[in-house]
Amino acid sequence: MGQFRLLARPLWVSLLLFIPLALYFAWRKRGIQVPGRQQLFGAIFAVSFGFVGTAVAVDLSAAAGLLPGYTGTLSEVQSLARATQPETLLIDQVPQSLPTVYLLRESATIVMLVGVALLAASKARERRAVFLWTFPLWDISYYAGLWAMIRWPTSLFDLDLLFFIPVPWVAQVWFFCLQVSSRWLSWV
Repeated sequence: MGQFRLLARPLWVSLLLFIPLALYFAWRKRGIQVPGRQQLFGAIFAVSFGFVGTAVAVDLSAAAGLLPGYTGTLSEVQSLARATQPETLLIDQVPQSLPTVYLLRESATIVMLVGVALLAASKARERRAVFLWTFPLWDISYYAGLWAMIRWPTSLFDLDLLFFIPVPWVAQVWFFCLQVSSRWLSWV
């Protein structure tokens, strides 16, 4: 478990927290008109795809040798993941090919979430809202899947590479949780 860090790297990532807040104030007068059925199907897709993303991330990490105990059982991987320092593994030992693969995986995920938003709503503001609804659900299910599969993150203070587009975003897991909360605030 690391010490608390207020800001993400690069610094501009920290400023992204204000985009949903700005949208909330822009949208609050007219509201968002997305039927519950579209919200439900978007949520099902996002959560399902978050778990797919987790499986891919675990597979890639194991193939790159970054997942301790990857040749053993899943319970051995879980035990060893708790004992390692993810901060060191993530930042210092990531093979150069892996960020490219993750960037492509994340790009494809964003394209899929945009596709769901385009299918779920006909107006641009509702499409943005659906994207802001599905993106955090995807994020949450990704981290829930990581915890379920390998028992990581072990703490909200664990460092993670949150995203690779356009550059790696490094922050503690609590920062991710705050981002998710701010995205949902724009929807409510």
